[in-house]
Amino acid sequence: MHKVLTYKRIWLPILLFTIALGSCKKTTTTNPANLLEQYFDANILGQIFIVNLATDNGTDLTANYSGYTFKLIKSDYYQGPIEVKYGTNTYSGTWSANSDYSKLTLILPSVPSLFIFLTRDWRFTSKNVPQLELAPWGTTDPVVLHILRQ
Repeated sequence: MHKVLTYKRIWLPILLFTIALGSCKKTTTTNPANLLEQYFDANILGQIFIVNLATDNGTDLTANYSGYTFKLIKSDYYQGPIEVKYGTNTYSGTWSANSDYSKLTLILPSVPSLFIFLTRDWRFTSKNVPQLELAPWGTTDPVVLHILRQ
């Protein structure tokens, strides 16, 4: 009987430890939203971009944006101000993104008039930094915008 009690004393704690260990949640998985936020934060927010291709129905508008720089400033991961600089002039607008960063909305002042083309809902067609490629959200219009990180 003494041996049976000894085995119970040894096996019971081992069994309880094994059950407790097996019921613990593993923390090796990561939240995809956090990864998207981290990527957007590290590669896009606060970075300076230039327009290196802008076309509207086959018309090349790229030269209109020569000398302009664009910076999305972080208020949070999904919205904030956008700062556009041209020489000593600075223009302000806003940007917002949806939760999976497939959509980027830019709202810029209507003066200068070249901002009208940029003010819209865009969808990312490529996020291969340093170049981001965009097309209009919700349409198949032949409009293209490529911005390059400096």
